[in-house]
Parts: sequence; C-alpha cells; structure tokens
Amino acid sequence: MGLTRLGGWSFAVLRTPAYGPSMSDDSMQRNLILILARDLTSRLANPAAVVDAEGTLVYFNEAAEPVLGRTYAEAGELRAREWAAAMDPRDASGDPIPLEELPLGVAFREGRPTHRALRITGGDGVVRHVESTAIPLCPREGLILGAVALFWERRQDPDE
Repeated sequence: MGLTRLGGWSFAVLRTPAYGPSMSDDSMQRNLILILARDLTSRLANPAAVVDAEGTLVYFNEAAEPVLGRTYAEAGELRAREWAAAMDPRDASGDPIPLEELPLGVAFREGRPTHRALRITGGDGVVRHVESTAIPLCPREGLILGAVALFWERRQDPDE
C-alpha cells in the first residue's frame, strides 16, 4: 500500500498484485476527479450531468431525470455523439445545434466554461426549453478530464 497526495488530500492506494496492476498517478487523478464530480452532482438539487474527457456521459443526477425525460439507469453511459443526437438540441429558430456548440461539448472539447439557451427533446418525446451552463474539469492548464453541466428548464412566456 502506498500513499498518494492529491491537492492537500492523502489517499491510501493498494499496489499489490492481488488488486491488479497499480494505476499511474495521472490515471488515479482522472478517476478521482470524475468520482468527485459525480458525487457532487448527486447531491445537487439542480439538474446536472458529468462527461469524461472523450465526452462520454458518465452520470446525470435524479434532478435531471424530469428534464431529460428518462432516468440514468435507462440511459446509461452514452458517447458524446449519442447523447447529443438523442436530445435533438435546437436553437431558438429551430436549427440543430452541433455537439461542438453545445455547452457541454464546448467545455469538454475546448476546456472553457460556456452557457446557452436551447431546446431539447427528452427521452419521453417532450420538447423542453432549457438553459445550460457547463464547466470543464481541468486540474491544471492543458489537461481536460471531462466537464460538468448544470441545466434547468426555462419557463416560457405565453408570447414565445
């Protein structure tokens, strides 16, 4: 067993053959950050989702289920193109929004935070107007480990 330090925290890491090959420090950091992001979002009352560095949806919380029209157990892990296509995201004019322009897409691909209003179709077939803010998970400059998005359903004016 070894002791690994990450940002002021110390973690015991088993490095014995009985537990398989040990993970590199970078790999442990990647996994730990995604685990912490998932833990944080699971405790939020706001809808939230987590993707890894490739954009694979690794989690969305219970608060997100009514907005997305399905549970995480139903959706499971989805690759970036799969979750983006499944939501059929559109702008206010009804034009499709490509993955690269979605807040979560910008955050995990470019490593910068972004916000946007959009229209999605949930797994239940209901079209919803949402606002989404996404932030990258970057423990240091140039290293993007994934992203977290907070989103919420926008209340529509009767005139819209």
